[in-house]
Amino acid sequence: MLSVFLRWLGFSAVLHLVWEIAQLPLYTIYREGDLATIAFAVGHCTAGDLLISAATYLAAGLVARSGGWPLERPGTGLAAAVAVGMAYTAFSEWLNVSVRGSWEYAPAMPQLFGIGLAPLFQWLAIPTLTLFAVRRTKLGRLI
Repeated sequence: MLSVFLRWLGFSAVLHLVWEIAQLPLYTIYREGDLATIAFAVGHCTAGDLLISAATYLAAGLVARSGGWPLERPGTGLAAAVAVGMAYTAFSEWLNVSVRGSWEYAPAMPQLFGIGLAPLFQWLAIPTLTLFAVRRTKLGRLI
């Protein structure tokens, strides 16, 4: 079980880092921030994504009743991980954009009720890709 969890975190970290870099143009920091500020934001957000990934994995394990849910109950676990990730992200985006003003969306960010769709889609795409990667590998080898 621990190796599955660690693979989940490893694949999640890489995929979230790539996502955070790719979605930078959808935030005002991309045009307004200097390189150090942008680098810090990417690192900070990726670290946060990794914590959320760990929490979604554990929540999915509770729902699926299996610590090794990616291999044993992938559908149930993925549905729970996506639901928890999207719910937290919707709340966090609302809080940090609309209430705190911690960051701003660029005009290019598609939104639904003031929530950026790119970060929401992130929590559909990344857990799905991570599940695929975890299921396809076992300590670096194909299962």
